[in-house]
Amino acid sequence: MKPRLAVVVPCYNEQEVLPETLTQLREALRRMCDADAISSDSFLLFVDDGSKDATWALIDAACDADETVSGLKLAGNVGHQNALIAGLEAAKDRCDCAVTIDADLQDDVGAIARMVEAFSNGCDIVFGVRSDRSSDSFFKRHTAQGFYRLMTALGAKSVYNHADFRLMSRRAIEALLQYGERNLFLRGIVPLLGFQTATVLYERGARRAGESKYPLRKMLSFAFDGITSFSIRPITLITWLGGLIILLCIAAVCYILVSYFTGHSVRGWSSMILSIWFLGGVQLLSIGIVGQYVGKIYLEAKRRPRYHIERFRAPADRADEKSDDKQA
Repeated sequence: MKPRLAVVVPCYNEQEVLPETLTQLREALRRMCDADAISSDSFLLFVDDGSKDATWALIDAACDADETVSGLKLAGNVGHQNALIAGLEAAKDRCDCAVTIDADLQDDVGAIARMVEAFSNGCDIVFGVRSDRSSDSFFKRHTAQGFYRLMTALGAKSVYNHADFRLMSRRAIEALLQYGERNLFLRGIVPLLGFQTATVLYERGARRAGESKYPLRKMLSFAFDGITSFSIRPITLITWLGGLIILLCIAAVCYILVSYFTGHSVRGWSSMILSIWFLGGVQLLSIGIVGQYVGKIYLEAKRRPRYHIERFRAPADRADEKSDDKQA
């Protein structure tokens, strides 16, 4: 039996690139249907994450023009990770598997067919992994590689060079939705599910239109959230750092006492002041890191909803509208 595929596309202010995204994804679905790889009732689901431009208007028009297109409009901007969860939750009861892909067309649409093939061979999760990062700038390439290595060193499971381009079966999606935390980092959660996985290599292209939604500030914030969401080792490192500083202070006191009793005067007030500043900086940094964890506990304790849905356009809704028009 051919699987019913859902392609979930989170969108935020993507009016420039969305027409091309619609064209390419619809063509990808058509090719897979013609090859009998997926069911003819497979569909695209575009999730508007509180866009301020004409993104929803384009999605709404596409829903009217094409029955393979569905739209989900969130009541406000809740962030990329929450938009992905909203799309997966809306699609899971209408599909056998779902692929998540960004609207900027940097991920290879052609790789979806290979993901579906891996799913048909028994894999519940298929990770889209970049074959190289030669298209990135020197800074972005090395900081990204450093991030993946750091995540591994801190004990978090992660797939090297994988972002949020992946396929998940329905049961994998249902397992993912059992994770109730509000501080979402899907790249770390999905590898924890434990189902059979596979990887599909692809070359990542340049953004076709519009602007990147992840400037340096957001990238650093996202990376820090990922680290603090999946490891308490930073707090452990702070503890060891505090112990090391205490040992250094004891050594410094011993040196001062030896200098005093041997008749040597202790000099170097500037180095002493620098030491004080250094210790003050270490303390503030440590308090800040601990504060991040406390802040996450505070947000989790509130148990606020991840998102609210303003409107949902699905083929069933359009069928009801047509039926009402005929009766009228």
